Amino acid sequence: MATFDRGFKTFAERTSANIRRELGLAPYDSLDVLKLAEFLDVTVMTPRHIPGLPKQVLDQLENRDRFGWHAVSVIVPGGRTLLIYNPRKSVGRKASDIVHELAHIIQDHKPSTVILSQDGSFAMRTYDQKHEDEANWLGWSLLLPREALIKAVRQRMSIEAIAAFYGVSTQLVNYRMGVTGVAVQLARMRRNN
Repeated sequence: MATFDRGFKTFAERTSANIRRELGLAPYDSLDVLKLAEFLDVTVMTPRHIPGLPKQVLDQLENRDRFGWHAVSVIVPGGRTLLIYNPRKSVGRKASDIVHELAHIIQDHKPSTVILSQDGSFAMRTYDQKHEDEANWLGWSLLLPREALIKAVRQRMSIEAIAAFYGVSTQLVNYRMGVTGVAVQLARMRRNN
């Protein structure tokens, strides 16, 4: 289980609310991750948009069964940030993958370093578990803020309806309902009615 610095979860909820405000959204509105990327000046694309990739590489990158990658962000010469995502994933997974990368950018996480062998036949990259956990938490807070979950529960929306409205998976709705305490709050409300 991830451990966060004191106050990080509150920071994530506040950041979600602030970004929504800057985008002209209410705290419970659905967040379009592509509009968030545009707001952050990040160019979003699929591998098909990368010039010069051979068909064999494209086929491998876009085959969800054989190659399990989700998304990556890179800084290209000139300082522009590109976010490349796998278009073969479900709608909810794509939103989660894109917002995860945007959360790294919002938090100004240092990008991974790719280390190649001398002949280029072998590559490794650095990995920071704390940064990955923070990007997940912030990203999921952006997609499903606690305040939005409370409103959805008060409107008696089903898990499936919440997932459809926010463009996420039912697994993410259930997870966020649990970790935000909204599920406990819902149980209390039902007991008292």
